[in-house]
Amino acid sequence: MSGLEYPRTLADFDRQLATEEQCRAFLASLRWPGGFRCPRCSSREAWTTERNLMHCRQCDSQTSVTAGTMFHRTRKPLRTWFQVMWWVSVQKNGASAVGLQRILGLGGYQTAWSWLHKLRRAMVRPGREPLSGEVEVDETYVGGVRDGGGRRHLGHKALVAIAAEVRGSATGRIRLRSIPNATGSVLQSFVRDTVAPGSVLRTDGWASYLGLEEQGYRHRRLVQESSRDASKQLPRVHRVASLLKRWLLGTHQGRVERAHLPYYLDEFTFRFNRRASRSRGLLFLRLAQQAVALDPVSYRHLVGGSSTSSRGHLS
Repeated sequence: MSGLEYPRTLADFDRQLATEEQCRAFLASLRWPGGFRCPRCSSREAWTTERNLMHCRQCDSQTSVTAGTMFHRTRKPLRTWFQVMWWVSVQKNGASAVGLQRILGLGGYQTAWSWLHKLRRAMVRPGREPLSGEVEVDETYVGGVRDGGGRRHLGHKALVAIAAEVRGSATGRIRLRSIPNATGSVLQSFVRDTVAPGSVLRTDGWASYLGLEEQGYRHRRLVQESSRDASKQLPRVHRVASLLKRWLLGTHQGRVERAHLPYYLDEFTFRFNRRASRSRGLLFLRLAQQAVALDPVSYRHLVGGSSTSSRGHLS
């Protein structure tokens, strides 16, 4: 979609997406880059009704440009949605619901909260390429530290698996996942889902990583005598863990619901993997493209959270 016209600056945004008509046209270009195609019969012949519906000439069905997307049945103007998406895209450290409500004057905290969570679901691109080359893998806790926690004892905290590509002295792309425990089945499933076979995996001496070579990986097992050794031998995942905790505390004041942690991890991954991008407009475009591809998500589903996570805030 390199030929698609999209706003590259705030001035472009205010000019190209100033009206609802412009916003609908932009959304249509994202949904049907090759021109309109009827969802029911695949016909390309259609006309626009007074209610801005696409009326298929062949089967007489009608569809809106927002139907079946993240914007399905929205009562808010598309212009407001795009303002939110632009603001979220240009914020280097992300956005909180309180900040979004204040900046854009949304009706209430609930609206800002639900919109941000919908956008977080749009930050994961289906079919994204797995990590490759040399990859560091480890786990970290997020949430407060309480007495009684050990090396892999979960307690009142949440456990997050981290994979980070080694790119010389720098860090390439990352993947994060909220995990229930650090058993072999859980950690090795995370590796299989996020890292391409044939890659070189660098892990600590935790026994749960044993067996990765039989699954098509080259495994470099690093045994540390202290936590200081771990940060030196696996510097990239430790750096990512530190940045993640700082982001959760700084942007969200640590008030992250345990059930919704996976979506905050998706947002952090989206931002980290695009940290070197010089085009905020391109980030807005990518988010808009993925929002169009996202199935509708109801507020009831949002507040229901993930069935695999426990309730409550991280503490």
